[in-house]
Amino acid sequence: MPKKRKQYDDDDGRTVADMNVEGLPWYVQKREKPPVSETPEELDPAQKRAALRGMLAAALLIAGIFIVGALLFILFCLYIWLK
Repeated sequence: MPKKRKQYDDDDGRTVADMNVEGLPWYVQKREKPPVSETPEELDPAQKRAALRGMLAAALLIAGIFIVGALLFILFCLYIWLK
């Protein structure tokens, strides 16, 4: 008896990564691809600004973590390791 698949509330059926790889036991030679929307949804200026602000905040957070790590390493070298 085959296992019953779990149903998730947030699953919309899209494939994130196609695991149909040649050489694996579940490989299907000809697979029908889902239709792709021709025109992507356009964002209004407020949505573009919000997306840009979010991307910039994420990049600055990562850069800040690296800068703080580098400063801590330099302080460690100056005051503990090379003393």
